[in-house]
Amino acid sequence: MRHKKNSMILTEVELEFMSAVWQINGGTVREVMAQLDADRDLAYTSASTILRILEQKNFLVSERSEKSFIYKPLIEKEDYQSTYLMNVSQKLFDNTPSAMVAR
Repeated sequence: MRHKKNSMILTEVELEFMSAVWQINGGTVREVMAQLDADRDLAYTSASTILRILEQKNFLVSERSEKSFIYKPLIEKEDYQSTYLMNVSQKLFDNTPSAMVAR
């Protein structure tokens, strides 16, 4: 039986991109790519697709600027951290944050 994935929890790659967006507080695809690990060999189209997925998940909003889109965060990093920790607490620690902290 397949479980529906929680769209409020980012995949590893999505989190990498959101971290870059948070770091520069928004930017074009190229500006976001410049914040990623230099060893990351990623095509522009792949990066663009990931940013569009983040927009569909309501983590980002885009604005057209000349020939590019500027992607800006819709959720603050601290808010995402809280959501993520609550999710971990619920799934792994029976919704007992003290057990999570003690671990």
